[in-house]
Amino acid sequence: MRISFLLTFALLTVCSWQVAEAQWPQFRGPDGQGHSNDKGVPLTWSESESIAWKTGISGEGWSSPVISGGQIWLTSSHEDGRSLHAVCLDQETGKLLFDVEVLTTDDIGPKHVQNGYASPTPVLEKERAYVHFGPRGTVCLDKTGKVLWKNTELPFALPQGAASSPVIHKNKLFLVCDGTDAQFVAALDKLTGEVIWKTPRQHLERVAEKGFFKMAYSTPLVVEVGGMTQLISSGSEHVAAYDVETGEEIWWHQYVGFSLVGRPSHGNGLFYIVGSVAQDHHCIYAIKPGAKGEIKDEDLVWKNPDGIGHVPSPLLYGKEIYVVDDEGTAQCLDAITGKLLWRERLGGRFRCSPIQVGEHIYFVNQDGKATIIEAGREFKVAATNQLEGMFLASPAVANGALFLRSDKHLYCIAK
Repeated sequence: MRISFLLTFALLTVCSWQVAEAQWPQFRGPDGQGHSNDKGVPLTWSESESIAWKTGISGEGWSSPVISGGQIWLTSSHEDGRSLHAVCLDQETGKLLFDVEVLTTDDIGPKHVQNGYASPTPVLEKERAYVHFGPRGTVCLDKTGKVLWKNTELPFALPQGAASSPVIHKNKLFLVCDGTDAQFVAALDKLTGEVIWKTPRQHLERVAEKGFFKMAYSTPLVVEVGGMTQLISSGSEHVAAYDVETGEEIWWHQYVGFSLVGRPSHGNGLFYIVGSVAQDHHCIYAIKPGAKGEIKDEDLVWKNPDGIGHVPSPLLYGKEIYVVDDEGTAQCLDAITGKLLWRERLGGRFRCSPIQVGEHIYFVNQDGKATIIEAGREFKVAATNQLEGMFLASPAVANGALFLRSDKHLYCIAK
């Protein structure tokens, strides 16, 4: 009787995955740029208000939640990084559906004090989930938690732990592997995990003898421009665009600096790239699409090197870009000119990337304080909220609910 019930439950769950649209399937949402038009997402909450459920997550992990078909997926690490897990919760109740050990390793490698061994965010598509642990490997599971394939054949060295999240486009799963010993972009067959193409990074001659200065942690963005689909990927010393079919480099732009984290954006007929003008001095570059080879002066529309954060990705929404630096100062820039519109101190340290929900912008700092402002060219605070714990994972939104991951819990915030 119990076996029959479990089989029926599994089949119903798989069917719901296939027919439901993915609400927040990857790092920074459906378009990878932090946008949601969900209605009814709360503006106010606390530990005793607007909490639909709060579930403890075992192990350590800073991957953001991803959501599809009534399931929420995360990753975590156990045994000081030796045991790597895929975790799945029921979206409505927060109940743990399964916690699967997908990889084990004795070669855990080093990590930054504010990073871990389970920081890349999973990506969901139809009935499959893809979890990635940087040089430790990549795993594909089905909706019931069964492992379909593993790829542990793309090693590289990361002294501060992995962070770049996988991205899917059509039949390919893209990985960015910018280590100190090897730097490359790879496309895997999403059905088998086999490598379709692997393109070494170029334009690192200036730091050719300095392996540490070749690492980067940015998640790429897939964009269709002029009939060609491009993978835009920031790395050490440069950003480059790759043909998703062949891996051939299309264009590139040089800058100075390494350890880039912010994800690129696209809109208003421009690419918005987080680069740097010097190490630990980050910059947004607005670049025209359609370039070939090295970006020329006429392709670079503007750059702004003032107050751009290292870890949080910028949020492009309409004609404005919202940024917050690691020390808690937020800014709004004109997306067409790069001019500063306002700058305000939010307080605290930031690792989470801001998101847009309707006509509001949500900022969540490391200590669980959320500042919600009205989108626009004037700084107007709509609400501030406080939760317990440490928050390094970026928020997610689905079905009118906000999902926030702390160091110990996943919160579902809903009316």
